[in-house]
Amino acid sequence: MPGDWEDKSEMLHVERDRLGERFEAQRRAFAAEPFPPLEVRKARLQRLLALTEGHETEVCAAIDADFGGRSTHETRVAELLVVRAGIRHALSHLKEWMRERRTPTSLHFRPGKNRLLPQPLGVVGIVSPWNYPFQLAIAPLTAALAAGNRALLKPSELTPGYSDLLARLVGEHFPPDEVHVVTGDAGVGKAFVALPFDHLLFTGSTAVGREVAKAAAANLTPVTLELGGKSPAILDPSCDLDAAVASIAYGKLLNAGQTCIAPDYLLVPSGQSRPIADRLAKAMEGLYPTLRGNPDYTAIVSDRHYQRLQAMVTEARRAGAEIVEINPAGEALGNGDRKFPPTLVLGAPMDCRLLNEEIFGPILPILEYGGITEAIDHVNRGERPLALYWFGRDRASRSRILHETFAGGVTINDCLLHIAQEEQPFGGVGASGMGAYHGEWGFRTFSKEKPVFIQSRLNGGALLRPPYGKTFERLLQILKRVT
Repeated sequence: MPGDWEDKSEMLHVERDRLGERFEAQRRAFAAEPFPPLEVRKARLQRLLALTEGHETEVCAAIDADFGGRSTHETRVAELLVVRAGIRHALSHLKEWMRERRTPTSLHFRPGKNRLLPQPLGVVGIVSPWNYPFQLAIAPLTAALAAGNRALLKPSELTPGYSDLLARLVGEHFPPDEVHVVTGDAGVGKAFVALPFDHLLFTGSTAVGREVAKAAAANLTPVTLELGGKSPAILDPSCDLDAAVASIAYGKLLNAGQTCIAPDYLLVPSGQSRPIADRLAKAMEGLYPTLRGNPDYTAIVSDRHYQRLQAMVTEARRAGAEIVEINPAGEALGNGDRKFPPTLVLGAPMDCRLLNEEIFGPILPILEYGGITEAIDHVNRGERPLALYWFGRDRASRSRILHETFAGGVTINDCLLHIAQEEQPFGGVGASGMGAYHGEWGFRTFSKEKPVFIQSRLNGGALLRPPYGKTFERLLQILKRVT
């Protein structure tokens, strides 16, 4: 055992040394080209687009193997299609984003003028998770490259096959001093986030995000944290129930619920939990008539996560909750396949784990509320979620939900779709994260918007310099009136 520990420790030191070398190589490369022109940035994005479009089959196969069953269709839509759209959007708008912008100049500083210059930051670190391993690595990389930066990526150790593939593909399309992928376990991840990046983006759990923020703070590295939390879906009495149930069933079961913005619990009007659960069960059966051998239904990523979900359901059942397991074909599950059945939970006590921890699986607790005020109070009692979903037609209730609750993003009368809007920022608030990216917001996250004041030859600045006298006093009185 001591020998094994020493071997692992030595390997970690070697990995840290290599990591430091890659970081310094990128820093030197950036210093040699601190403001890449439009053509260079577009060429990098075109290479990233070629990586995305040219290796779809390989990416889908690697993620499928790591999960032990990941829907290829979901990978193509929720990862590759989304990333492709983001890169193309950046290519179309990059010239505009890079433009030095005029900003207003106060009267007493004219004829001087103000400008804002978006400048690259330097070397960016991106730590991506396992649940959407391609999208959540390449989408922020798109923004970092558009802004003119170099980047190091650290994908999750829970998707080792995909991570190795990403390292190979990036190495084929980019020199290591431009973009480089670092693979390894949690020890390598800790060394990675301790580097003095010019910006660090982390996507993952709130608990790990806190540790990442602490590590970055030691270097005064600014961070963007994309975390998670208890994202509610609220059914208003005015909603189109059939449409709402269909949306929630899909949004909850995409990637078997392993989605940071998946509905984490459902709030329904008093007395409606049983009929709505019946409708949800029917909708879920229609989406996935079989589970075990169904290539459309994704597995849980690891044994540890599978057992965590089982323990949460067991705790709720023992506390008196009603468990509705949706397994239309009556298949035997859990014999090494990690296919967890869609599960609805009614009447769970408020102190159980299902109602206090992010679920990250195909389990949906259903709670009842007595009125819109009670629903708002329930959401606001918890930490601020990454997403919120509201279904209904009542404009007054919708307005109250939007103005009296907090969430990283909101979709009305559907699920998940706010994340795919390139013309909108995506990010959390409070415990669900800080900062935002996507589209122009990503470009600005990875840029320093440098304010520049350009003084005119015709200016009265000298009149406010010593020696002070009557002229100074007269000018000061004028300035007081115009400012």
